[in-house]
Amino acid sequence: MKAPIHWVLVLFCALGLAEAYYFQNEVIVPFLNYNGAKRSHCSTTAHKQPINRQDTSLRLKQLRSEMTRVASIQGPPLNGYIVTSDDAHQSDSLDPRDMRREFITGFYGSAGEAVITSDKAVFWTDGRYYIQADHQLDCNWILMKRGRAEVPSITEWLMHEFRSQSSVRIGADPTLVSAIDWETWEDELANSSIRLVPVRNNLVDLIWQVDRPNYNPHPAYPLPDKYSGKAWQDKVQLIRIDMALYNADALVLTALDEIAWLFNIRGYDLPNTPVLRAYAVVTHGSIHLYTPRHKILRSVDEHLKMDLCSHANCVKWHNYTSIWYDLRTMSQAWNLVWLPIRCAYSPGASMEIFNSIPPEKRLPKPSPVLSLRAQKNEVEAEGMRRSHLRDAVAMCDFLAYMEEQYTLNSNGWDEMQVARLANEFRYEQDKNKGISFPTIAGYGPHAAIPHYEPNNLTNIKIGQASTLVVDSGGQYLDGTTDVTRTLHFGTPTEEQKKAYTRVLIGAIQLSSLIFPSSLKSNQLDIVARAPLWNVGYDYLHGTGHGIGHFLSVHESPIGVSYGQPVSSDKVCGPVELRPGFFLSNEPGYYKEGDFGVRLENILETMEAGKSKTEIFLKFRDVTLVPYEPKLIDYDMLNPSHIRWLNNYNRRIRDEVGPELKKRLKMDAFNWMLKKTATIPEVRPVDEGLLFGRSHSTPSTFKQFNVLVCFTFLYHILFNFSDVWS
Repeated sequence: MKAPIHWVLVLFCALGLAEAYYFQNEVIVPFLNYNGAKRSHCSTTAHKQPINRQDTSLRLKQLRSEMTRVASIQGPPLNGYIVTSDDAHQSDSLDPRDMRREFITGFYGSAGEAVITSDKAVFWTDGRYYIQADHQLDCNWILMKRGRAEVPSITEWLMHEFRSQSSVRIGADPTLVSAIDWETWEDELANSSIRLVPVRNNLVDLIWQVDRPNYNPHPAYPLPDKYSGKAWQDKVQLIRIDMALYNADALVLTALDEIAWLFNIRGYDLPNTPVLRAYAVVTHGSIHLYTPRHKILRSVDEHLKMDLCSHANCVKWHNYTSIWYDLRTMSQAWNLVWLPIRCAYSPGASMEIFNSIPPEKRLPKPSPVLSLRAQKNEVEAEGMRRSHLRDAVAMCDFLAYMEEQYTLNSNGWDEMQVARLANEFRYEQDKNKGISFPTIAGYGPHAAIPHYEPNNLTNIKIGQASTLVVDSGGQYLDGTTDVTRTLHFGTPTEEQKKAYTRVLIGAIQLSSLIFPSSLKSNQLDIVARAPLWNVGYDYLHGTGHGIGHFLSVHESPIGVSYGQPVSSDKVCGPVELRPGFFLSNEPGYYKEGDFGVRLENILETMEAGKSKTEIFLKFRDVTLVPYEPKLIDYDMLNPSHIRWLNNYNRRIRDEVGPELKKRLKMDAFNWMLKKTATIPEVRPVDEGLLFGRSHSTPSTFKQFNVLVCFTFLYHILFNFSDVWS
């Protein structure tokens, strides 16, 4: 019976391809759901709300009042107001004072945009936060799950909402919206009655008067060359060479991590990213830094040669807010100004920065810092390896302690205790400067929320029936780390073991891949997802991201996600990887309301060899933390998977083991030996991993890989020009 079914599926796929080819030039108008996703606990009969929901009724009422006040918006009343997740530098993470979107929505994930009209409040977010947003947004909010075919964009929703009205005004703060987003919205609204209005008095700021945090007062400090590997003057010279290639007279830098990298300075102005709140302008004859004066101590003055600065390789200090006046003044003498635009995790400069430069003088391009910074020099690369080794010591010590203490008193462990101790074990390490992002520790249903962070309202006990996902990282003077492990303190179910093993196989397949250097980063994604796709599983986040050197844990331009759009700009992702690039490898699986699995290592890109026409690359794992043996179904591993796992475990014993003994961490050393025991390599290959042979999956997905193959073929055939553009 299998053969006829197989050929029926092939026939249907072939007919579908023929139909797709015939209708490829037809305009198909998709059905869009303007009412948003179904909300939990929002029916007329629901009275009990989730404990982490915040009632935003009063704040929305106050904001709507400001939308009609002429003094606030300096013009006619607004029909709607957009609140983004950005600060004035379009940072990946925010200082608590800049969490305006969190304040107005009650949602504390890292991504999303809100639109408030006179009678509706709508929120868009991506697949990482579908569950979290549904839990945290109160019933005032319509939830739009971005990425789904039926979900309208912000502009599509606005045009539908105000389709019968004329002269509609939608406001937004131009300092908090990237120029490319603002211009995209304007283009999409051009043929409608809706006008996008810059509102420089931020309306959320006007109503957020009580208990709003202040910016921290801590000053910046220099990062010595022994950690950075290159003097800041040499970096500026490379930037000027790039500027000369495009005849740019000036470059305006607004991203805090780019400024920190360029000048070899670090600070405390984002909670987990060591940056200084500043703007910078680089010309061929001068360098200007705009930052609060109290942030610059004598050590930074000397480092940046600020005293009596009068030549091309010293830095002139300016007051932070002077950037707006100076750009308009200095640009009169410039012919072309390089303004950064979106690239991967970097949104680029704000619309207000663009508005400060005459349109005819703008050169909108991804920042030249991105490509220079992505390829770590040998000092930085060695620092990344050493910081990950120290981080592995902390993780092994922490995991061994937690497992031992849990057996003694399982009732004493909850999610917040896990997160707190993971952080404390890192703080003990040499050169540690804190954590690189808030630690994720989710048990059971919380493990199925990719970016869940425990708090007093949601904190639950760690039980023995489900998985615990711990995603954490550290900041060190010589590197940044990010590691995820999935744990289980009881007896895993077959479903949990198979899900974990498929995620592990995906991670192994990506880590062990040898590939031509011409391959784009987004094309690597399928290698990690294939074992999950084979049974109809997937995960709604990317497989990998770039990582900084004592900087941002998410670093552009590297991204490993098949959803990442193709770009003709070689600086902007998807990119071709090079030796010295560091990126994450983090496949996962999430069963809503039940359990989750994610495994994450940081990989270093290295040269594997050369052919007559091509350079080949490979990866080396710099994360050295054991996997959980009880969650691995060894019968699903083929000999190459087992060999990779044995080699990885051997590296942990050889590299992490001596460090644990040197620090007299013998309990952690013995725990590590137990978790890295050698696996016999003579095992049969699990037929469930082969084409059409899965016996452990629902019958609906037995031929799932056939559909995947034909879908992939369709995209190759009909998007060929886009893929290779």
